[in-house]
Amino acid sequence: MVITGDGDGDGDGPTVVGETLVGQAGFWGCHLLGLCEDGACDERAEPAWFGGDGADADALAEVLFDPERWPVFRVPVEGAAPGGGVAVVYRNLDGDGGVAYRRTGAVTEGATGVVTVAVTGAVAGGATGGGTGDVRLSWGELVAVADGPGGGGDGVLDRDERFLLLLPCLRGTWEEAVARERVVGALVAVGAPEDTVERAAGHLLGHLERRAVHEPGWKSPLSGR
Repeated sequence: MVITGDGDGDGDGPTVVGETLVGQAGFWGCHLLGLCEDGACDERAEPAWFGGDGADADALAEVLFDPERWPVFRVPVEGAAPGGGVAVVYRNLDGDGGVAYRRTGAVTEGATGVVTVAVTGAVAGGATGGGTGDVRLSWGELVAVADGPGGGGDGVLDRDERFLLLLPCLRGTWEEAVARERVVGALVAVGAPEDTVERAAGHLLGHLERRAVHEPGWKSPLSGR
């Protein structure tokens, strides 16, 4: 995979298609645990809360954070440019790693199978592990992207996986009970243990910027409105 066009260095990395990693044991522990490690809670979150165990997360971390291969997870969005959506890029720079969330334009595949993703700007932020940018998704935008038909094609297509993949981007306001129910349901769907899923959801939501109020309306984050 080649990422071009955003000018902040993402395109300089050895990016590779990463969607096959989403279903592996330990993935969600790696992707979501970074939200819970600022020391604000009395109880420390554990990788097993998100499915798999510590050993699974450690093994997958060697792949996710490999400086020689930067996994990219594509989330297609209905209504975007053909092949467009959100690209979640593991920027495994030595000493300056993080996860970048980028809006993408057209996605093309060459004769040799190399996929080119044209990045048109930031669409979501709040990255795990010191990510780039300061952009955000509202609750309504997050739900719209996760639940939308996605436009078909390649990328992460499962609604619960899409929701959790972009959850670190969530900012703003939302209704606490609605958000907790959605997070719990998504975690269970991807294999989180039911006996710890409420604690996992509480940690995730507690570490995101929020005010527990109802948000009356929303538009797609890629609609330009």
